[in-house]
Amino acid sequence: MADEDDDEDDQDGGGDDDGGEPSEKGGKKVIIIVAVLFLLVVGGLAAAYFTGLMDPVIEMIIGPVADGEEGGEQEAAQGRAVFYDLQELLVNLNTGGRKSSFLKIRVSLELVSEDDRAKLDTVMPRIIDNFQTYLRELRIDDLKGSAGMYRLREELLIRVNAAAAPAKIKDVLFKEMLIQ
Repeated sequence: MADEDDDEDDQDGGGDDDGGEPSEKGGKKVIIIVAVLFLLVVGGLAAAYFTGLMDPVIEMIIGPVADGEEGGEQEAAQGRAVFYDLQELLVNLNTGGRKSSFLKIRVSLELVSEDDRAKLDTVMPRIIDNFQTYLRELRIDDLKGSAGMYRLREELLIRVNAAAAPAKIKDVLFKEMLIQ
C-alpha cells in the first residue's frame, strides 16, 4: 500500500511540475545573466591588461618585475647612449622636371653598443649609398609636416639596419635638415 500511495503522489505531483517549470526557467535566466556578467568582467580585465592599464596595479601587487639580465641590459643601454654622426648629405630631390630642389641633411645614429661603431665604419659606404638613393627619390611633399619627418626617420632606420646587418641601430636622429 505504501507503494500505491507513492504512485498516487507521483501522479498528483503534476502540480509540483508546473511549479518547478517556472523555477527552472528562472534558474536558466540567472545562469545566463551570471555567465554574461562573468564574460564582461573577464573581457574588461583582459582589455585592461593588454592595453597596459593594469600594469600599475600588477606592479603594486607583485612589485617591480625583474627580467634578470635582459632588464639589466636594457637599463644599461638606456643609461649610456652611443651616437655615431654621419657626414652631411646633399641631394637633389625628385621635382618631376621642375626647378631643382635640394635637401641638405645631417643625421646621427643611436647605436645599441660601443662595439657597433667599428662595424659601422666598415659598411659606411653602403649606408651612404642607401641613404642617397632613397633621398633622391623623395619629393618636397614627402617631407612636409611631422608625418613626413616620421616616415623619413622610419625609412632611414630600415635602410641603415639593412646595410649594417650585424650591428643594430636603435634610432635615426636629425641634427639638421634644410630644403632649398
